[in-house]
Amino acid sequence: MAHAAGAARAAAAAAIARATKASGAFANMEPDGFPAIVHKREKPLVVIATGWFLSRSFRHLVGYKGFVFHTNLRNEFVLPGKADVVHARTVWAPG
Repeated sequence: MAHAAGAARAAAAAAIARATKASGAFANMEPDGFPAIVHKREKPLVVIATGWFLSRSFRHLVGYKGFVFHTNLRNEFVLPGKADVVHARTVWAPG
């Protein structure tokens, strides 16, 4: 029985590792730090999704140096004119 429990734990750990590898490296950050990341890119690709849970919110994602940075804002972030913007129905971020 202990062997089965150990195998189940190993399988769960392997599933978590595969999910992490598939989703990439995400960094949830505070809204005040997000503009600095966006402005580091020459032509950033920003994904925005609008949510409605008790109040309107905007989820923003941008990639930088292999990481995906995510923040949740009450107001839509004013992006630089050079940004490519994708408006998504939903955004999923692990964690």
